[in-house]
Formats: sequence, C-alpha cells, structure tokens
Amino acid sequence: MLLPAQLRSPFAALCLLLITLSLAQRAVAQDSIEWSGPFLARLAQVDRQTPGQLGVYVKDMQTGISVSYHGEDAWYLASTVKVPIAIAVMRRVEQDDLTLDSPVTLLASDYVDGAGPTNSHAPGKALSVRYLLDQMLIHSDNTASDMLIRLVGIEQVNAVTRELVPEGFGPITTLADVRRLIYGELHPAARTLSGKDFLALKRQPNDAGRLALLPRLIGVERSALVPISLGEAYERYYATPFNSGTLKAYGDLLSALDAGTALGPASTEYLLSVMRRVETGGRRIKAGLPSGTGFAHKTGTQRARICDAGLVDQPGAADSTSQRLIIVACVRGVASTTQAERALRGTGEAVAAAGLIRR
Repeated sequence: MLLPAQLRSPFAALCLLLITLSLAQRAVAQDSIEWSGPFLARLAQVDRQTPGQLGVYVKDMQTGISVSYHGEDAWYLASTVKVPIAIAVMRRVEQDDLTLDSPVTLLASDYVDGAGPTNSHAPGKALSVRYLLDQMLIHSDNTASDMLIRLVGIEQVNAVTRELVPEGFGPITTLADVRRLIYGELHPAARTLSGKDFLALKRQPNDAGRLALLPRLIGVERSALVPISLGEAYERYYATPFNSGTLKAYGDLLSALDAGTALGPASTEYLLSVMRRVETGGRRIKAGLPSGTGFAHKTGTQRARICDAGLVDQPGAADSTSQRLIIVACVRGVASTTQAERALRGTGEAVAAAGLIRR
C-alpha cells in the first residue's frame, strides 16, 4: 500500500537518516578494524623488546574509537597525577577564589626532593599560582605540587578526580607522602619524615647510603628496619592503590579535559597551553610522533616506573576539541630509564604508523 503523498517525504527522510547512521557506524567499525589490529600487534612487538611491561590506552576523540593494551590493569601513575591537581587548582580560579597571580608562601615543610627551581627559594618566599603550575607541569617540580595541594586541599583534588572519573583511580597523595609511604615499608616511624629529611636522603649516593641514614633520621637502630631492600620497599608501595589507576581511567580524565567537562573553555586552553610546554620526557611518546605534532602532556618518573600521557593536537583541534587524540602509556619493571623511554617512543611511532595523526 502506498503512503499518502504528505507522509512520503518525512518517511523517506527518516529512512535516509537511519541508513546514513548505519553506514557511518559501519565505517567507524571498519576504521577500527583496519588500524587497531596492526596497532596492537606493533605494541606487542615493542613490549616484547622491553624487559618489563608496557601498557597503552589510545582514544580517537573524533570517532570515539579506543584501543587498550593492558590499559584496564592498575598502573602506578607517578607524576601524571599532577594533571588532576592542576584541574583542582584551575577550578578554584574559575570560582574566583584564586587568581593565577595569587601568592602562595613557601613553608619549610613544603620542600620535597625531585623539585626544580622552587627549592632554590628560602622559606617565606611568596610564589604565584601561575609560577607553581608552570613548575609542577613543565618541570614536574614536587615542591610546587605540594604547595598547590596545600592551597586547595588533597581532599578536593581527590573529590574532583572522583567526579570526573568515578572508577579506576586510587587515592592521590602529596608527593611528600609518596616518600613517607615508601620508607614506611621499612619502618612505621618513617611516616614522620620531614622535607629536610627527604633532601638529606636524596643526597646519598646510593641505596646503601639511604638505608644507613634512614634509621638515624627516625631515631631507631638499623636492625629495627624491615629486612628488605629499598627496591623491595618501592614494589610494596606500588602494590597499594595510592597514586595508581588504570590507563583507561586516566584516558577518561583527559577525555573530560578535552570535552570541556573538567573546566571551562578558557581554563581548559590555559592548562593545555602549559602542558604543551612540558620539558620532561623529550625521548618518550613525543619522540615517536611526526615532527611538529602538538602534544599537551605530562610525564611521570619513579624507580622502575615511567609514564607519559596527553592529548595530541589534531588539525582543527583549536576550533573543535573533539578532534584530539588521547595517548596514555606506562612502563614498569624496567631498571633502565633509557629502555623504558624507548618503549614509550615506540608507542608514539605505533600511533603514527597506524595513521592516527591526521595531516
């Protein structure tokens, strides 16, 4: 039976729309089939050539296609947790509680090893939020990170993270508490270590020197320490949920940042502009991407654990944030930083070979 003439046009339009959507879905699925298989095979080859283990999560924000290589496992995220810290700070700026020029006073208790220029300032020095964000993200400065955590509160950092990513993230701690938790595997009294103690431990030439100094700092006999190596203390700490998460969860955090649900447009662009100026990790993912590719990212480095995670600026990303590509990658169990960084560079090369960087 033929439909009345007045109904044929809307009906035909609806059918055409459904057919178009179906074809688009098939095209997206076909695209996924075409690049995901070779991409995963190449990652597996990189993994085989790496003494430890490689984990990767990639998501194309234009198509919504994502690929995970051990990305659903829990990984120690190291200093990549400084991105959610930055988001929590920028939210306070958006709420007019702070400005980028607001001063934060450096306290003697703020000092942590693994810092950049921040530790060159004396206690009592007022440093701007802008300066601290730059130091935390561009140079991965731990003292700057803990000053910003003190400013907004670690509870707020974790609340923002849970809001954006309800599952897959463990609790984020201060960078000083990372040290306390690691040395706490050797003796509970290490939870009281101060910033000055961290700097003294860092100055020791090796693990033997640190294990000799630790009991003196906490006022116990060397025999009171748990009879494990410092390396084993790190591994025990890595087995906890602190500062860990799945690579997919971290990808979801970057997705929220890219989509504008983490921050408003101005704050999003400001944060990404700082992340594009990161100076750490030059031999990691970015080294494997085509020359000139914009990459707003954050690295993380700790004993036998290194990561790199960020957003690739696809053409058109300045006008539409949905064009970006998310890459999150970590390596664990590799003593050599050079070998671990080679695996992350191989991840970037695999992304480029898969044709995911549009030109």
